[in-house]
Amino acid sequence: VQLQASGGGLVQAGGSLRLSCAASGTTSGSIFSINVMGWYRQAPGKQRELVAAITSGGSTNYVDSVKGRFTISRDNAKNTAYLQMNSLKPEDTAVYYCNAVTRVGLTFWGQGTLVTVSS
Repeated sequence: VQLQASGGGLVQAGGSLRLSCAASGTTSGSIFSINVMGWYRQAPGKQRELVAAITSGGSTNYVDSVKGRFTISRDNAKNTAYLQMNSLKPEDTAVYYCNAVTRVGLTFWGQGTLVTVSS
């Protein structure tokens, strides 16, 4: 399974960005069938943290700091997950990583995409 992340960039505080994560090499019903897709982020000097995750059934989970501002969604037909980020704050600045976990627990990571929020 390969994950291709895109959509990062520079935005002013209060602005919006949408990240995309496209998965390839996954086949429905196989051990590489994806169950959960998510976004993690890592700011300089900090540990990587889960930002949001979504299951194949549409259940979502968010870190408290982004609730009400970020929305994760998923197009199962396209094997793509999205993270709509609104009301961005400087503290959201980080490298964002796409993550996928298959139905048998295999974990895959995409390359990071940098999000910079200026004050």
